[in-house]
Amino acid sequence: MSKNLKTIISLVILAIIVVIVVMISVTKEGENELLRNAENKIIYFYGEGCPHCANVEQFLEENNIEEKIQFEKKEIYSSKENANLLLLIAKEKCKLSENEIGVPFLWDKGTCLMGDRPIIDNFKEKLKI
Repeated sequence: MSKNLKTIISLVILAIIVVIVVMISVTKEGENELLRNAENKIIYFYGEGCPHCANVEQFLEENNIEEKIQFEKKEIYSSKENANLLLLIAKEKCKLSENEIGVPFLWDKGTCLMGDRPIIDNFKEKLKI
């Protein structure tokens, strides 16, 4: 193999490594930005067709919770973006492994709750009902 060909191959490999490092860095910064944006929010993650999520939804509707408490609702079954945000919060902030994460899931400004009863009880506590 000629010296020029070796140099070209070395430069191509170096360029690929630089691109990979930049992509990882950009992805990590994007994740950090998502986590910073979620830090002081209440986010309710649910899945269409999930029976425990339906229990929470019924409670939210019957008690007009969305009119009383500001929070975001994010459906995860049909939205990869919402599912990724749930995974990111649950893993990074709640220190849960991927197989421990499920819906309904509530991120409440640093507190992680999973399951219909804990989430409903959290809203009841906030409203003293």
